[in-house]
Amino acid sequence: MMRPKPWAAQPAALAAPLLVLLAGCTSSPLAHQTETNLRRSVIDAVEREVADAEANPQPVTTTREDFSNRLGIKPAMMPELERMAGPQSYDPKTLDLGLDLLGGPVRSVPMSLKTAIRAAVENNIAVQFARLGPAINEAQVQTAEAAFDWTFFSNLNYTRTDSPTTTTFQTGSSSTINSNDQYNLSGQAGVRRTLVGGGRLTAQLDENLIQNNTPGLVSSPNPSQTVAFTLQWDQPLLRNAGSEVSQAQIRIARNAERTSVQQLRRDMIRIVNDTERAYWDLVRARQDVFILKRLQERGEKVRDQLEQRAKIDANQAQIADARARIESRLADVQQAQVQLRLTSDRLKTLMNHPDLPVGSEVVVLPADSPPDEAVRFSLLESIRQTVAYRPEIQQSVIAIDDASIRRTVAANGRLPDLSLRLQGRWSALDNTPGEAYNRLFEGRFVDYLVGLSFEQPIGNRAAEGEFRRRSLERMQSVLAYRNAVQQALQEVKSALFRIQLNYRLIAQTRTSRIAQTEALRVLLVEKDISQYTVERLDSEFSREEALSTAERNEIQALTDYNQSIADLFAAIGSSLERNNIRIATPRSDEATEEWRELNPE
Repeated sequence: MMRPKPWAAQPAALAAPLLVLLAGCTSSPLAHQTETNLRRSVIDAVEREVADAEANPQPVTTTREDFSNRLGIKPAMMPELERMAGPQSYDPKTLDLGLDLLGGPVRSVPMSLKTAIRAAVENNIAVQFARLGPAINEAQVQTAEAAFDWTFFSNLNYTRTDSPTTTTFQTGSSSTINSNDQYNLSGQAGVRRTLVGGGRLTAQLDENLIQNNTPGLVSSPNPSQTVAFTLQWDQPLLRNAGSEVSQAQIRIARNAERTSVQQLRRDMIRIVNDTERAYWDLVRARQDVFILKRLQERGEKVRDQLEQRAKIDANQAQIADARARIESRLADVQQAQVQLRLTSDRLKTLMNHPDLPVGSEVVVLPADSPPDEAVRFSLLESIRQTVAYRPEIQQSVIAIDDASIRRTVAANGRLPDLSLRLQGRWSALDNTPGEAYNRLFEGRFVDYLVGLSFEQPIGNRAAEGEFRRRSLERMQSVLAYRNAVQQALQEVKSALFRIQLNYRLIAQTRTSRIAQTEALRVLLVEKDISQYTVERLDSEFSREEALSTAERNEIQALTDYNQSIADLFAAIGSSLERNNIRIATPRSDEATEEWRELNPE
């Protein structure tokens, strides 16, 4: 039985996650109206879908009519009819699977639905692939956040200058300077960091050692040691200013990580649903083998009886027709046996169980029978849960946030490039490094710089075009959200329709099977009481085939009903919660370590 979770009464609450994402997208008062329209559009998209369901919020329980009382069969006869045909009339130990690909009898292993789903969630290759997505995007988040890490830089240069110069006479002196001879050793080291506000802070230390050996030139001090410490802040004031722009890539990377988690949820839901559907297909395939094998055995008895009447009233055409029917039924049995093994391999592929590889000839057989219980559901609650849980809808919400982030960055890009530079430089000079450093922060030699730079493209067409593109992309993302909601709700309603239909079909097909069983039973009783004829044997063939068809229709209605329930939870997006499955996404380092353990070099 479905147990919908409680939700708030207001439809706007369904869009709450999206509105929270959009709350930080308004970068200026000029964008307020656009953001208001966007939120209204999102709320309207949900309100429109739940309007009719809100008018009738009461839950509905699947119902059906018991048609068996219309057959006029006495209750005392029902146990005998159930022994003749029906899902409970077969002994699992009598299942005939033929020969495997190795030429021996087919080996089998029973498995419950819960075990199959657990194995698929833990071992399925597609799930393992999807589990790496969040780890990859977590590494991308780390890469984006690294833009605000401190960066160390340094360089070292040595220059030896010994070049001739023109002769220079100094007034009042007879010395001449006809060469330039000096050594220069300079070094620079510092750290810089991009700030959250968009600026950049740089702290830099410069050291310069000069020894002048120029003939006739006296320098003091010589050698000279110059040291300087520079602190500089570069800050954009308009374009590229603010955390909304500087952290845009981090937010997009985090959204990509969240999207990959939803992708993992979507893949796991699909695998869980495919596994459950394959399991019920396996139930139906096993029952087909039982039903068709019994049909073959019943037909062989009738054929033998017909052959015994060859000297009385059966002609060769009638005998040949009986033999043809048996051969056809035998072919149906063989096809059903192969179909069972193919369905088992499909389930093994989904499970990827280490003890049951696809290449093995062990056939998985279902240990569970399809339940036949009424379901209580509410269309309103189903819609609300779908909007809240469905991974595709959550991915659409994240896509809107991504589009809003890019639009905010593009809106900022339309502003002029106005930048501020503040710089302070402390310097000192002496003949030894120690003395120079001692005097560095005495404050005797301090340089200051305050600068503004401005740049604006004439017409600004590139930035305006980029802003229009991002605005249109966000409109597309909102439309994609609406489409995701509609597609998901269409799947939910389709599953609900099929649940109601198949629940009714179970009763109708069961009634048909009981009626066909009674028809065959009466025919067999009459055959035992009175002398049977060729025509009566031919009628028995037809009754057997009709009963076989009724049995197959019943088991198909049962399995279709359970598959429809699985489809409903998948459409809502709560298949994992239904099976008590929690998502555990490894970090990038954990995923790498797991891979090394599984794939040693």
